[in-house]
Amino acid sequence: MLSGTIALLLGTVALYQLADLPGPLFLLLLWLVPWPLLCFSPVRRLALWLLLFALGFTLAALDASRRLQPALDPALEGIPVEVIGVVDSLPRYEGPILRFELAVEEGRTLEGERIVLPQRLRLSWYNDFPSTMGPGQRWRLRVKLKRPWAMRNPGGFDYQQWLFQQGIRATGYVRQAGDNRLLAPVVAGYRLTRLRHGLQQAIASALEDHPMRGLVTALAIGERSAITDEQWDVLLASGTNHLVAISGLHVGLVAGLIFVLVRRLWRLSSLCCHWLPAPRAASLLALLAAAAYAALAGFAIPTQRALVMLAVVLGALWWQRPLQRSRVLLLALWAVVLLDPVSVLSAGFWLSFAAVAWILYGMSGRLTAGGLWWRWGRVQFLVAAGLLPLLLLFFQQGSLSSPLANLIAVPWVSLLVVPLTLLGVVLLWWPPLGTALLGLAAQLLQWLWPLLQWLSEAIPLLPGAAAGWTLLPALAGLAWLFAPHGWPLRPAGIVLLLPLLLWQPPLPQPGEARFTLLDVGQGLAAVVQTRHHLLVFDSGPRYRSGFDTGEAVVVPFLRERGLRQIDLLLISHGGNDHAGGARSVLGQLPVERLVSSVETLSGGNPAEPCRRGDGWQWDGVAFRILHPDDEALSGEHNDHSCVLRVDAGGDSLLITADIEAGAEQSLLASGEPLAADILVAPHHGSKSSSSPAFIAAVAPGHVLFSVGYRNRYGFPHPRVVQRYDAAGARLWRSDESGALSITLGAAQRHFEAYRPAQRRIWHAH
Repeated sequence: MLSGTIALLLGTVALYQLADLPGPLFLLLLWLVPWPLLCFSPVRRLALWLLLFALGFTLAALDASRRLQPALDPALEGIPVEVIGVVDSLPRYEGPILRFELAVEEGRTLEGERIVLPQRLRLSWYNDFPSTMGPGQRWRLRVKLKRPWAMRNPGGFDYQQWLFQQGIRATGYVRQAGDNRLLAPVVAGYRLTRLRHGLQQAIASALEDHPMRGLVTALAIGERSAITDEQWDVLLASGTNHLVAISGLHVGLVAGLIFVLVRRLWRLSSLCCHWLPAPRAASLLALLAAAAYAALAGFAIPTQRALVMLAVVLGALWWQRPLQRSRVLLLALWAVVLLDPVSVLSAGFWLSFAAVAWILYGMSGRLTAGGLWWRWGRVQFLVAAGLLPLLLLFFQQGSLSSPLANLIAVPWVSLLVVPLTLLGVVLLWWPPLGTALLGLAAQLLQWLWPLLQWLSEAIPLLPGAAAGWTLLPALAGLAWLFAPHGWPLRPAGIVLLLPLLLWQPPLPQPGEARFTLLDVGQGLAAVVQTRHHLLVFDSGPRYRSGFDTGEAVVVPFLRERGLRQIDLLLISHGGNDHAGGARSVLGQLPVERLVSSVETLSGGNPAEPCRRGDGWQWDGVAFRILHPDDEALSGEHNDHSCVLRVDAGGDSLLITADIEAGAEQSLLASGEPLAADILVAPHHGSKSSSSPAFIAAVAPGHVLFSVGYRNRYGFPHPRVVQRYDAAGARLWRSDESGALSITLGAAQRHFEAYRPAQRRIWHAH
């Protein structure tokens, strides 16, 4: 069964590696090829594997086709349209922004013409939004929409993939100037989502400003939007973030408690036992209780897995059939993949099943010796070690404090906090008692929190940039290490772990500099790496929603490349689109020097001055600041920007930040060397920059525009594009290329555009 499961899983995963959906002919050939092989017994097993591969591939293709249609007509992007639909998610209030998903029922232009819209939209409502919006309400809204698009960078979160998983084919915002009105307060078919929303509001009312309110809400209904960034940092660093997801552990706990309670009570009645034996009654009600809890969590992947496993186990109990533990896990995997193929795109899918697999591996005669706490501690260590390769692959870091933190936190949360939370939710119909129980659950979390904080600070995260090819050897090495006593050469498993722990991305050679213009939307962030040094130029914007490109783009990119320390963070000027993410970068990575044209950045971080004439060499690569001088600092804000020149092996790069025509004239008059092979266009290509004289002096072969998709400024301006085109330069846009990399000074110089290189089916419009 294991080999067949692997074949099914490989087929499902293979589909999501494609840039475009395969046609019917390809699928037909995929099914036809294995059938002749069934006639030959030596290869019959191979044929069955190929058929299971085809099954996984085909089901994933059909599911993907359904999710991708209908797409938003490009002609409708950015124009006001009217939509009627039903709110089908829990509204999320993020400061001045309300976010929600809308199930579309009807779409029209403002002239009244019917239009075809995607079935599900993700919308934002800025300011003056209704505080009473809830799931199941029908609204008529005037909106502006765009097709799914997101920043694309190595190591970054793939927002387009997430939208694909949620079945969302367009995003947009509600216009204030429009006839936005509630058409119906309740629509049939959204009872469960309305229940979750009502419980969310009831918990918020019961706990009010309690710091643990977000964690209690997550444990009750799986809604985690109220958990603060600081709390997430502690949970991630201590390896306890799985506790605030309604996981298989919590679902199993609920089922177990109900099973024990029902079986004991049922046996008190001989009539009930005559009608239905107590074990069967307990099994049935335990499964129903687990299903209800999973429904409150929105049927997340861990709860799906747990429900299937429970159904199999309780089914075996019902029919009194013996069942292997490993077979239960494989059946659960089959069910999840067949019912929801897209779940394999989630890190939670792999972490969830891997955690259970390691527990079963440990229970198979390996961790049975010793007392209860000793065995429990060994299980935590085994799971933490077993998940480490996956954590390094998915997140470029892993928690070393996880075994100790989970040793205490898992029983504390599972045996005390979760039962009190659920009991409090059930008893909210009697507010004094329900509120008291929820308050006690929150207080128990509050008492646990100092320990998790201390562990997260005392034991640092293990950094690591894992290559995909190191995963299987590492998992095999861990299985070898944790094999039963008497297994030959157990310490040899460490050898298989070495590629995972020691592998590092290749470094530039002496005299070379690897330059990457990151895709941060309408802003700027770039990285220059030499053999032994690292410079980060600007950090991108921070938006009023709280989204921060320093945290979401710059830091993950550096971690993915195995870069753990910044030698120089250069913030060109104080504009949010260049400096907004600086605070996050400074807070998450050690920075040796901070240089800026601004004396003090937001957050109170003092900076060394950025001045014309400053220069240095790293590993045979020359760096020189060309602007500003003292006179420029008294002029236009954008003209304060630092301008950096990099020379490596005969190749040259000029990063100009937000300078405009005035600063360009100053540079032309300064006598500084301006001619460069690669130019990061001034001020994102605005019409107030890139003067003809400046373009002639630089004479770039390549011009890079750091711009956001469909940005409201219209950057780069058509006249500017025309000027560079007339000068013979090749033009690049970050919104089209994603992160753009090139190695200066290399024998063969070519640009690597991340977006087209990593294109998948959900990236196609």
